Amino acid sequence: MSRDVPISERSLRELFSERLTWSLCIHIDKGKEVWVVTGMLVQYLESATDSIIVRDEKHNPIGTIGGKEIMENLLKNPTSGLFYGTKVEDIMEPNPVVVSKETKYKDLMNFWRQRGRAYAVIPNEWGFYSVISAQKILEIGKRCITNLTIEDLPKKKLVTFKKEDTFGNVINSMFEKKARKILLEGSNKYLSDRLIIEAISEKMKHLRETDDFLNEAINIVDLEEAKVIVENLKINEVASMMYDMAHPFVIHKDWLVTPWDICNILLSPEITEYAVK
Repeated sequence: MSRDVPISERSLRELFSERLTWSLCIHIDKGKEVWVVTGMLVQYLESATDSIIVRDEKHNPIGTIGGKEIMENLLKNPTSGLFYGTKVEDIMEPNPVVVSKETKYKDLMNFWRQRGRAYAVIPNEWGFYSVISAQKILEIGKRCITNLTIEDLPKKKLVTFKKEDTFGNVINSMFEKKARKILLEGSNKYLSDRLIIEAISEKMKHLRETDDFLNEAINIVDLEEAKVIVENLKINEVASMMYDMAHPFVIHKDWLVTPWDICNILLSPEITEYAVK
């Protein structure tokens, strides 16, 4: 593989080799109620995948559901009726992004930016589809050879919340600031769509026990901690670190780093060297 071709110009086949279809997509059949998919999202969101595929009767992918769909619909219908009686196809985003082995990395990123979702599927050799998500792109990140570091990433405005904030405040803030992870003021503890869904599923019985969800205090949610690092790691080093994390989120000084930041920096024309295994 030529060393002077930017990663952004290379095909998914070149970048992943035989590993391209190793990540099978998590799916649910149309007709299932939303409470079923929330349990799946708690298990898989931000780790194995970023969304779940909805399949039709012929096992074709017809839509995707992630934290975004659950959060949006909680604002519209903050009751247990969202989870019981509502079908997954009623809230899914239709027409999943389908790519091929010849799709270039820059084109994949264009699809993702247009959709606001780092998720695509690709036909595999077993007659169904495999998934490509931001988490999978960390495989590319950890194999790139570059002198670019965390401090070459753009800084993001810090989005925070307070313990006494309500679910309504926090969810609206996440949409307004376009942030899926927000930090508890003065700490490295964070809240995410996955953690909110987990609290709704496991502590609030899918809202069966509350009549005023959006005005409930957010402090019922168990927070997680971002990994704080002192070193200004190279992009391949931080990607490798995040690849081994269950829910990757790194803080270095004023930089908040998620898999999406790695996806974006890999578009840099400076990143051309790449170790294929």
